[in-house]
Amino acid sequence: MGIFSFIKNAGAKVFGIGKTDAEEATEALAARRKAESTAASKMEETVGDLQLQVENLNIQIEGDAATITGLAYDQATKEKIVLVVGNSNGIATVDDQMTVEHVEPEAQFHTVGSGDTLGKIAKNFYGNAMKYPEIFEANKPMLKSPDLIYPGQVLRIPHLEN
Repeated sequence: MGIFSFIKNAGAKVFGIGKTDAEEATEALAARRKAESTAASKMEETVGDLQLQVENLNIQIEGDAATITGLAYDQATKEKIVLVVGNSNGIATVDDQMTVEHVEPEAQFHTVGSGDTLGKIAKNFYGNAMKYPEIFEANKPMLKSPDLIYPGQVLRIPHLEN
């Protein structure tokens, strides 16, 4: 005897057993779409749990990208929703297509680096480390404590009136 070569997926095609590559790919795509839909639903539920005021919220996920539509009460709410979605595991980009009912200045965003604290971030953006509560308040209810931030997390840095 020796080693014999076969066409790996021919059995499914010839004998009707197993699945063809196309069938497996179709099932994998359906499973991925179901997982994306479930993740989007959970994100919408989280936004509701956080009591963020938005009408007709719709989150769509495709791969590592999310698209958000809806009418946010104000700019801060819109930005918080973007952060809830963008700071979720598996999301790399967010296409924000929401509209705002009450327009106000846009905040800046900051990606937390290793060794960052809210005080250091406040010093960098506002010139005063003691303004860190402004950043903490702008990121509630996603932040539970000013001491619980992590590298890679994206935070809202609100515009302060002088």
